[in-house]
Amino acid sequence: MKPYQTVYIVDDDADMRGSLCRMVRLAGLRAESFASAIEFLGAYRSDHAGCLLLDVRMPCMSGLELQEHLRRAHIDIPIIFLTGYGSVTAAVDAMKLGALDFLEKPFDNEVLLDRLKKALQVDAAARRKRWHHAQTGHRLARLTAREREVMEMLASGRNNNAIANLLGVSVRTVETHRSNIMDKMQADSLPDLVRMVLGFKAHTEDGSVT
Repeated sequence: MKPYQTVYIVDDDADMRGSLCRMVRLAGLRAESFASAIEFLGAYRSDHAGCLLLDVRMPCMSGLELQEHLRRAHIDIPIIFLTGYGSVTAAVDAMKLGALDFLEKPFDNEVLLDRLKKALQVDAAARRKRWHHAQTGHRLARLTAREREVMEMLASGRNNNAIANLLGVSVRTVETHRSNIMDKMQADSLPDLVRMVLGFKAHTEDGSVT
């Protein structure tokens, strides 16, 4: 695990918080604990990598209410719920809202640690994907309108001659645009460029590259 990844523990039971913190730290992971959802929200920043180990039943704001708050705020952090009052309804509600896992107290320490490590891996993968998406967006912004048009045609499988005919320009002009596109997008090959474009579209609401 990367050192900056943190397991955020939110539980109103002080003894449970202490026990969980010790367990997580003995496993070589970083841990921060909070006595309430409100306390956690006051300290957490979405650019901090990690996962959330969350009790279901807490005063003022329950674990499920915190999960819903994070979802509405578009804060994507893997959540593992812990509860001493396990119920099918609570588990279903948590999973519907995107919880990664749901464990009942008492729990097996090794099982919990395994789930936490997987949650940190999920968070790291999601952050890498968002970073690559942002980098692609920055590169796309450097393209001219004509370069974006040519790029779309390249991504759709058209060759230089077909693009030249469609745009009413010379093949040499298309080749120049293509060279500029590859340079600005930092693509090593046409398949690499196509993967960038398709990946960006998949994570853009309207499916566009503009």
